[in-house]
Amino acid sequence: MSREFDDQLVSFMPKMRVWALALTRNRAAADDLVQDVATKVLVAEKCFVPGTNFSAWVHRIMINHFISGVRGRREFTDADNLPEVPVAAAHEDLTALRELAWALDRLPADQREAMSMIVLQEKSYEDAAEQTGCAIGTLKSRVHRARLELRAFLMGDASKMAA
Repeated sequence: MSREFDDQLVSFMPKMRVWALALTRNRAAADDLVQDVATKVLVAEKCFVPGTNFSAWVHRIMINHFISGVRGRREFTDADNLPEVPVAAAHEDLTALRELAWALDRLPADQREAMSMIVLQEKSYEDAAEQTGCAIGTLKSRVHRARLELRAFLMGDASKMAA
């Protein structure tokens, strides 16, 4: 194995974790997915063509692995026979939601409003810009900065969060 390939993979792990969290919505499952995909990437090193898009290659491996896992679990679960009983969220999910709420509360008001309109309310940038009275570019910038700050917090770098 080439040291350069290994270094590239190691430096790419935080981005893989963000993708995995988006797919699984569970920290433990995301960590497992990242570990599985990192192993697959190392095994498939010879298949990677240097000079091509490493990010896209790893992302495709992750998506394929995730979909295979979902299909595998679905084949062994007969959903028609399961009782319709509400299930409380796992403790770690509740903790993650509390952390997210804490981080959202600490965003500057303009960023929090922009994030809410675009991400939670699913408004178009045009509609949100018209409603807030600011330029579309300004709104996009606010959402981008809010996402960066939230990501920094959720990845464990709270020092980058705005005070």
